[in-house]
Amino acid sequence: MSEAELARFFDEERVLTCATRGPNGRPHLMPLWYVRDGLTLYAWTYGKSQKVRNLEREPRATVQIEAGRDRYGELRGATLECDVVIERDPARVADVGARLIARYSGAEPSADAREHLRAQAAKRVVLRFTPTRIVSWDHRKLGGSS
Repeated sequence: MSEAELARFFDEERVLTCATRGPNGRPHLMPLWYVRDGLTLYAWTYGKSQKVRNLEREPRATVQIEAGRDRYGELRGATLECDVVIERDPARVADVGARLIARYSGAEPSADAREHLRAQAAKRVVLRFTPTRIVSWDHRKLGGSS
């Protein structure tokens, strides 16, 4: 996929799967909601979560976003190898939380919701996924039928 196609795809899909290296060396996979800025993806999570502990040890992750699971000819997706920054500033965390609410609910958060986000920000962090390598696929472009 081109960069424009990737951006559209990221806007259409709703869940990324984040893979970090667990303490035993095995992949630790977790689904996350996300927002994007260009091809950089942002998520928030609890600061004490296993994925955050893994990223504190090794600030790299692979994320995957996929679609078209029902038919082979509809499969498409992207795998992004990312450098990850853990952002802890409460104002920034609340801002990303507000962007997530707006994206997933379809409406800007109310004043009460923003206050709740500010309270949650003390327990949460933002994960900034900056791609260093992207591999994408779109079986709809193959031209065959399966």
